[in-house]
Amino acid sequence: MLWKVDDATDATRTADPPTGGTSVPMMRRSTVLLRELLELSDDFERRLGHELSVNPTDLEAMEHLLMSGPLGPSELSRRLNISTASTTKVVDRLVELGHVTREDHPTDRRSVLVVPTDTSRARALSVLMPMIFEIDAELDNFTAEQQQTITTYLEGVVRVYRTHAGSAVET
Repeated sequence: MLWKVDDATDATRTADPPTGGTSVPMMRRSTVLLRELLELSDDFERRLGHELSVNPTDLEAMEHLLMSGPLGPSELSRRLNISTASTTKVVDRLVELGHVTREDHPTDRRSVLVVPTDTSRARALSVLMPMIFEIDAELDNFTAEQQQTITTYLEGVVRVYRTHAGSAVET
């Protein structure tokens, strides 16, 4: 375990300093819990991928389609950061599993759109929505002022992640 909780100060430090002899600064329990949340999010995505019988790339494609609606193959390729040939294979697998269909583009007869099926959407949402609602309900344990503090903190965390991910675009 990389982090050890110091309950007396609500802070943590590394149990064993990293190689090179430099110590890691103290971390508050909230920061460690946020890291745990990210790891659990990865676990949840693996569970969802297993539930839908898809690999991580196919799941990421499904997430884009569920969040944005139908997309053209080139746009899906751009979002997945993979080649168009690889995107074709992803879409072929998703079609074969019944997760998506290819439909004619309504305004460009030379193109197609990749469209999530209603059955697949319902299946994914049946796993996602209970967790989302439970997470949202956790806020009911806090006053409006506390909820605003939580929101402000999370906005700051998102800003830091965007900066370090290389996309410091404000929303």
